[in-house]
Amino acid sequence: MAGHSHSANIAIRKGAQDKKRGKLFGKLSRAIIVAARNGGGDPTSNLSLRYALDKARKNSMPKENIERAVKKGTGESGDEQYEEMVYEGYAPGGVAVLCDILTENRNRTAGEVREVFKVHGGNLGSTGCVGYLFTRKGVFVVPAQNVDEDRLFEIVLEAGGDDVRKVGESFEITCEVSLFQQLNEVLEAAKIPTDVAELQRISSTTVEVDVETGKLVMEFIEALEDLDDIQTVTTNVNLPDELTSA
Repeated sequence: MAGHSHSANIAIRKGAQDKKRGKLFGKLSRAIIVAARNGGGDPTSNLSLRYALDKARKNSMPKENIERAVKKGTGESGDEQYEEMVYEGYAPGGVAVLCDILTENRNRTAGEVREVFKVHGGNLGSTGCVGYLFTRKGVFVVPAQNVDEDRLFEIVLEAGGDDVRKVGESFEITCEVSLFQQLNEVLEAAKIPTDVAELQRISSTTVEVDVETGKLVMEFIEALEDLDDIQTVTTNVNLPDELTSA
C-alpha cells in the first residue's frame, strides 16, 4: 500500500470516469451528426434528431457539443461521413448479440469488432443470424418514487402504450416505434419524469446463463461498448440475480 494514497485512488477513478464520459459524448455526437445529416437540423420535423438530442441532454452533454454536432451533420462545419452498420453474432453461452455501429472507417471497425469476438470467446455471425430475435420498440424508464402507479398505467394505456412493468425501483414502459413521440409528449405533459426515453431493440426470447458464463458475457459486452464506433450493444441474456443485484 506504500505510496498509494486515497487521493491517488480518487484521481484514478475520476480519470476512468472522465474517459468513459468522453466516450459517451463521442457516441452521442455521432448519433446527432447522422440524424442531422439524414433528416436536417430541425428536430421538430426530424424525429431521429429529436431522439438523439433528448438522449444527449439526459446524459448532460454540454450545449456547445450538441450544437457543434448538429452543425457537422448539416454540413455547416466538419466533413465526417459516418456509415450505419449492424454486426450480429453470439457471446459465450450462446447469447445473441447485436451491435449498432456508426463509423467513418468500416475496415477499422470490422477489425476491432472481430478482435473482441475472438478474444472473449464470441462468434461473429452473418447478417440476419440473430436480428430476427429482436424488435425495435420505444422504451421509457420512469423512477417509481412519487409516481402514482394507477395514474401511470392509465396515461400509458390511453396513449397506446404496450406495457408497463415494475422493475426494481422503476417502471419500464414499452410502445410501438410509431407511437414513441406521442407517448413521450404525453408523459412530458403529465410531468412524469423519465430516466430513459429512447428506441431500443427488445428480444423475443432470453438465454439463461450461470454466474461464471454471465461474468464472461458482461466482460464481452463491456469490451464491445468500449469501442468508439459502437453505439449500442443488445443481447438476449438473462443474468443471474447474483450479477444484477450488486
